[in-house]
Amino acid sequence: SESKPSIIAAGPDGALWFTRAGDDRIGRITTDGDQDSFELRSGSAPFGLTAGPDGAMWFTAMGSGVVGRISLDGEIDDVVVPGGMPSMITAGPDGALWFTLNATNAIGRVEPSGVLTVRPVPTPGAGPVGIAATHDDAVWFAEILADKLGRIPTDDAIQELDLPGKPHAVLADPAGGVWVSLWGAGQVARVSADGDVATIDLPAGSEPHGLAIGADGALWVALEDGHVLRLPTFE
Repeated sequence: SESKPSIIAAGPDGALWFTRAGDDRIGRITTDGDQDSFELRSGSAPFGLTAGPDGAMWFTAMGSGVVGRISLDGEIDDVVVPGGMPSMITAGPDGALWFTLNATNAIGRVEPSGVLTVRPVPTPGAGPVGIAATHDDAVWFAEILADKLGRIPTDDAIQELDLPGKPHAVLADPAGGVWVSLWGAGQVARVSADGDVATIDLPAGSEPHGLAIGADGALWVALEDGHVLRLPTFE
């Protein structure tokens, strides 16, 4: 599709929202199957998307360097313009939005009021991509170019854990810690809140990317080889 759908997220209105990098739009599908979309500025290339703490959807625009807010009525505001290719975004445990700045090797935090804070990633050229918030008041992110996983207690310094295999997506585990797709290693890793790592080997050449926990409690993995894989979670 020319619209190039990227990230999908559930909205507070019960609809599914998604970014369309190919035609610079945010799309929405209601539970009744009705579809509409909201236009951004040309060249925005929206990518990351999440429901915010204020009842709106928040998105990143890699092309224009914007972190924006879209109300459920489709009203769009460019809240901050940090530049640096903002990529994935998540609602943090502190009521702010956290996002990765892929090109400037940093993690950004923006409050719904627009107050922006940027923290550099300790490892140079780490290429942060995926990001997720967990119930232990921390934000975790993947450093795909450094083979590391980062963790930020919201009021403390960035911690890093070696995790070879080009970590890409990060997902909060309801049982604690996070799941991480290891794109380069063909594995999925579960990392506990204490930093213990357990891995699952996937079929050769699968190249895992996106992650989600299903209604059945299982882990679902999107594979670049064209499959979606279901994995029973383990304690």
